[in-house]
Amino acid sequence: MLDNNLLLKVLKKTLSSGGDYADIFVEHKKVVLIHLEDNRIEKVITGVDSGAGIRLIYNGKSAYAYSNDLSEKSLLTAASEVYKAASGTITNAVVDLKNKTSPVSFTIKLFPNDIPIDRKISLVRKANTVARGFDHRIQQASATYNDFIQKVQIATSDGTITEDERVHTLTSIHVIASDGSIIQTGYEFSGGLIGFELFDDIDIEELSLKATKRAVMMLSARRAPGGRMPVVISYEAGGTMIHEAVGHGLEADLAQQGLSIYSQKIGQNIASPLITVIDDSTIARKRGSFRFDDEGIPSQQTVLVENGILKSYMYDRLTARKDGVISTGNGRRQSYQHRPLPRMTNTYIVPGTMSPEKIINSVEYGLFVKKMGGGQVNTVTGDFVFEVQEGYLISKGNIGEPVRGATLAGNGPDVLKSIDMVGFDLGFAIGTCGKDAQGVPVSDGMPTIRIPEIVIGGAAV
Repeated sequence: MLDNNLLLKVLKKTLSSGGDYADIFVEHKKVVLIHLEDNRIEKVITGVDSGAGIRLIYNGKSAYAYSNDLSEKSLLTAASEVYKAASGTITNAVVDLKNKTSPVSFTIKLFPNDIPIDRKISLVRKANTVARGFDHRIQQASATYNDFIQKVQIATSDGTITEDERVHTLTSIHVIASDGSIIQTGYEFSGGLIGFELFDDIDIEELSLKATKRAVMMLSARRAPGGRMPVVISYEAGGTMIHEAVGHGLEADLAQQGLSIYSQKIGQNIASPLITVIDDSTIARKRGSFRFDDEGIPSQQTVLVENGILKSYMYDRLTARKDGVISTGNGRRQSYQHRPLPRMTNTYIVPGTMSPEKIINSVEYGLFVKKMGGGQVNTVTGDFVFEVQEGYLISKGNIGEPVRGATLAGNGPDVLKSIDMVGFDLGFAIGTCGKDAQGVPVSDGMPTIRIPEIVIGGAAV
């Protein structure tokens, strides 16, 4: 990381022709990626990337420059490019920088860089062996292991220096099964802000078997019926719906630009009274957690929706300045090469009080979603479409036969307002959230919920 005197010098240079605020984001990241496909190791990538990004905020806008050369000369040159964007009264430059400590602490038991590469390769080989050996209809199996250690340092013209070390370990298995006329897929992910002890918590062979069994089971499943019907979404499904249909629309930049169905709706009812939505970057081991965000704001819990009422958007420093509020610690970026944006961290629906079994028993005929697939949402209108990776019919209050090819289509606010049962369980899924050509690690979660009626895409009935 950089010396305080150099950070101070760069900040002063950045603000030398005016501006409201400046910061420096310094990053050192070490990555290991192992990918197995078609029974062989396709990729083993290791590497280190370091650099710094310099930003100036002025008149509600921002200018940004970055360099992978951390020498004083290079950083001052980058600062010179940034300060040209602002003009006007010269602001008071930074006179002091003080280190700020984190309000939360995360423990890493086994640092990935202490684990031999052969041991990491053996994990993906085990996953592949299980998948390939389960059924002759498995046509393709791929397994990935990935870890990274990211050290960041953020110095701001507010006079603070913050540092964070983020250790992430994750694995994924993707399986394709075919009987000649039907193709089905199964996939599983696991990981988060955790070291190699991840594999003390999970068995990669069981994870592979879970994905494989799903793909094979769906080959013999009949097509899902289409039409409007009740849907129960399991806590095991992951929070894809809350992430896409709600989360993105509550990011402050989209709300401020009028690109969200939730724009200008703070204090209004946007969901059922049973629904409370939280974004929380302080949860141990979750993929969206950190000690400080990428602007040096401490990690925190933000209530976005409380008992159906919209309470807050997710802010970074720039959008918070525009609304005259304090950042919620959601300023995130893919790397030093990217400027920060308001992004989700760990976003979830708070559990309710109902038994999941009672929720299922309440449905005479409908769809039970055990695993969500991908999806897309129009943040302006709130309309969404999601795939169901693993679904079952509910008949007379019991989970019945599996069905394939189901999709859920609806409108975010309408669906949120209609939810009438919320379970006391809670499950999370992990992912990499894309926005403005940047990807950041996130997790999303929800309890078991019942939607009384939603459009199911499937076979005509």
